[in-house]
Amino acid sequence: MDPHASASLEAINSKVMRRLLPFLLLMYVLAFLDRANIGFAQKALQHDTGLSNAAFAFGAGVFFVGYALFEVPSNLLLHRVGARAWMCRIMVTWGLVSAAMCLAHTATTFYTLRFLLGVAEAGFFPGVIYYLTHWFPQRARARAVGMFYFGAPLAFIFGSPLSGLLLELNGALGLAGWQWLFLVEGILATLVGVWAFWYLDNRPESARWLNEQERTSLRSALDEDARAASAHGPHRLLAALVDRRVLLLSLIYLLIQMSVYGVIFYLPQQVAALLGTTVGFHVGLVAALPWLCALVVTWYVPRRADRTGGHRLWASV
Repeated sequence: MDPHASASLEAINSKVMRRLLPFLLLMYVLAFLDRANIGFAQKALQHDTGLSNAAFAFGAGVFFVGYALFEVPSNLLLHRVGARAWMCRIMVTWGLVSAAMCLAHTATTFYTLRFLLGVAEAGFFPGVIYYLTHWFPQRARARAVGMFYFGAPLAFIFGSPLSGLLLELNGALGLAGWQWLFLVEGILATLVGVWAFWYLDNRPESARWLNEQERTSLRSALDEDARAASAHGPHRLLAALVDRRVLLLSLIYLLIQMSVYGVIFYLPQQVAALLGTTVGFHVGLVAALPWLCALVVTWYVPRRADRTGGHRLWASV
């Protein structure tokens, strides 16, 4: 490969990262906040609504039923209508449903809204990963995905204190703290969703912030990757869903998410118990500390994997 062309492509990749990754990170931060903020709201929500621990756990988990059922259809629609419109739809609807959680005064309403939140958000994360394949060649994709993964720890580094602070608005304008929590964070997602429609471009060909030469060079690199990828793996949807590698990776991801969401949903209450206080701003600050460690690892691993080429080894570690 021409070293000058390689250097030029690296500069284009850096330009695309500066344009897209901060905004995609913002979207991911809000996605994590809106699916996990019930961990902060738990005790206050249960106190005001009479939800039992079992009812709360069921409502927390039913989110993933809606998410799993509609994830594949959502991504097929994203491919058909384009990321800009579909990401806008996802964020606006999940923001409105999340804000409506402030009305969850009964178990039935709680279950329904949590299920609908999963339906609304379905396809967001895999949709963004798919979207990144339209912008980053293989050699730069691991770094881009790694930067996108910053969204999870960032959501808790900044979102934990925010959630705790919103809980301390308890009684303001006649609303409980947990109602403020759902309302404010849901509205934030809706506003960013509207912004996404004007900010995102579906593919490099429509990006006016790239010049003609940059669009051509990037398109050429992406097409070369697509030709190489077409020689491997299944080509049809059903074949992909039953492919043993897909099933194995799905199992690995299931086990990871089971442990992660156990921490997400119950960490604020455990921290509050250890500190001998109720969930608020102070608890939010302490609950953010583990995610600082996650942020460091998220920064380090993709860069190390790209540098050594040992992506499989680092993923297994």
